[in-house]
Formats: sequence, C-alpha cells, structure tokens
Amino acid sequence: MAWLELRSIGKRFGAVTAIERIDLSVNRGEFLTLLGASGCGKSTTLRIIAGLERPDEGEIILNGKPIHDMAVHRREIAMVFQSYALFPHMTVAQNVAFGLETRGIAPAEIARRVKDAVKLVELSGFDERYPRQLSGGQQQRVAMARALVSHPRLLLMDEPLGALDKKLREQMQFEIKRIHRTVGTTVVYVTHDQSEALTMSDIVVVMHQSRIAQVGAPRALYDAPANLFVADFLGDSNLLPGTIVEAGGAGVLVEVAQGQRVKVARTEKAPPVGSRAVVLIRPEDMSVHADAATTAGMDSLAGTVRDISYHGDSYKLDVAVGKHALKVRLARVSGNGVELGQRVVVAWRPDAARLLPAEDSSLGADGPQP
Repeated sequence: MAWLELRSIGKRFGAVTAIERIDLSVNRGEFLTLLGASGCGKSTTLRIIAGLERPDEGEIILNGKPIHDMAVHRREIAMVFQSYALFPHMTVAQNVAFGLETRGIAPAEIARRVKDAVKLVELSGFDERYPRQLSGGQQQRVAMARALVSHPRLLLMDEPLGALDKKLREQMQFEIKRIHRTVGTTVVYVTHDQSEALTMSDIVVVMHQSRIAQVGAPRALYDAPANLFVADFLGDSNLLPGTIVEAGGAGVLVEVAQGQRVKVARTEKAPPVGSRAVVLIRPEDMSVHADAATTAGMDSLAGTVRDISYHGDSYKLDVAVGKHALKVRLARVSGNGVELGQRVVVAWRPDAARLLPAEDSSLGADGPQP
C-alpha cells in the first residue's frame, strides 16, 4: 500500500481549474518532486495535501486513512516554505522548539529533540543565534530542523531553495538529500527547476496545465519522455519534425530537413509511412566533425555553426541545419577548435534518437518550433 495517495483530486478557483482530477501515489520514505512551470497546479496540490486548501473533489489517503477532511494540526505533516517563516525575535533553538512547545511536550524531551535536530542540519553551536545572524542557507537549515523535530509522517517542501543563489542552492540540494537519507521521512517537494528535480528526486511528477504529464524516475523521464511537452521541458532538447519515409524491424527513417534523413533505432510502436513525427536528440549525445569521414556507424546532419557560448566545462553550439537549429553540447576539449560560420557535420549514435508523436496540444497547434 502506498504511504500517500491522491485519488481523483480536483480544485477550482472560480472559473479557473487549478487541478483536474489527478491521481498520485507516494511510497513510504520516497522523495517525490512535483515539477512544472508557474500555474501548472503543483503548489496547489501541495497545499491540498497540507490541508491549507480544500479539494473540490477526490480523496487524500495517508497511511491507509483519509485525511482530506482532517484538520491541519491533526495530519502530522510538516511544511517548509521558500520564505523560511522563522520568528525573527527567537533564537535558532527557540524556533526549532516552538512547535513542540505548543503541543505541550515535556521540556526535557524538547531539549533532546532540538539538540538532535540542530545537529542533523549541521548547526550545532548556532543554538543561541537569531535568524538575522545567519546566512540564507543556514536559515533554510533551521526551517528544515523545525519541520523534522516533530517527527512528521510526511514532509512537504514548497520551492524551499528559490531564494538562494545558484551555488548555495546546489549545496543545499545535496544537504537536503543527505538529511532525507538519514531520517527516511517521506518527502513531497515542489520546484520549477528541472535540474533540481532530476538531482534530488526518487520520483518526478511533471505537471502541465493542471494535469500530470508524466511520472517516473528522473533518468527514465529524461531518456524516455512520453510526449513533446516532457521532452521539451526537461533539459535541453532537439525536436526535429519530419515525415516517416521507412518503417521496419530495424527502426524508422525520418526525413527532417531538405531531404536529409535520420534513423531512429528505438521505437515502441512505429507510425505508418507518410505520417508526421518528431525526432528527439539530446544536445549532449551529439558530436561535431569537420566532415562525414569520421562518423562511421553514426547518424548525422550537415550544417553551419551560427553561435557558440562558453560555459567553463563545456561549449554550447547552435548549428543551422536547413530551417532547423540544432543545439549541441561539447566538452571543453572537444569544442576548443570550433569557429563561427564553420561548416560541420553533427553526428550521434542511432540509439540516441527517440521518436515522438507529432500531435501534442500542449505545445500548440504548430508543434515544436525549429
């Protein structure tokens, strides 16, 4: 039995549908992330689980018992917000202890739990400091300690790292995962950051327009997106619209640009010849060559380098292929000799390409853009 279940949950705000009958299961001890752009329904879903919003329909089951009609304080759920929500007039220890004190727990037990929680988030020795004396990352650790000190059945986190700079945010991602591994609490996490979701999660739920677009392990979603929206939303992608010109047991041949054809070796169900489809190739799966002589055993397209950006450990190239623009990511050593305006051959292994259906209302009537 799943630890947390959402069954046909729906929520509307007037004429606006925030969540449209979603179903979701979370196993005990799992780190599950709700990922999506602003307005997709992820934070509303989290607030419904917490009891801060009431669903218009559906059920929420926690550890086998319905909680959708249960008062917030009886759910044994803790929540960490982006704003930290620390009391500025209280010390670290007082902030962490506050929830336990309101529940009437004995002072000796409170002191023990607070000490353990502060140690867990690696803030021992900071007990008597006030929030104004802490960095943003340290304040977020205090918020984590305050949430975990009550031993919640479920920990909810709503964009908790959104206010931090990039480097600190990445450090905190690993800290939160370390704490999760140590404590084993079931976590439902909300973010709009794709990299954050892929780095931290056991399971990612991609949401779009009030619905769930796909659920799966991070690598499965990235390597095998179910539709164009997920393929385009998760990381960089090359989405090449084309027409199926051959289909057989060895794969599918797709004409994508000015008579140029690419092969897709991995297809679960090959569309009929003549139908429209989209070829997905990730930028990091591509390499750049001066000519086709060095691309034996690979698929390729010829084009012109029209932009180069340097990222320290890598280069990102924009290569014009007919009306399309291919995004290519190269390791620094491979990209050092590439120049603007250079004619190149972009190559990849056939098993790096995936075939997706061309029709996807989530990307609009015109499908993916070149």
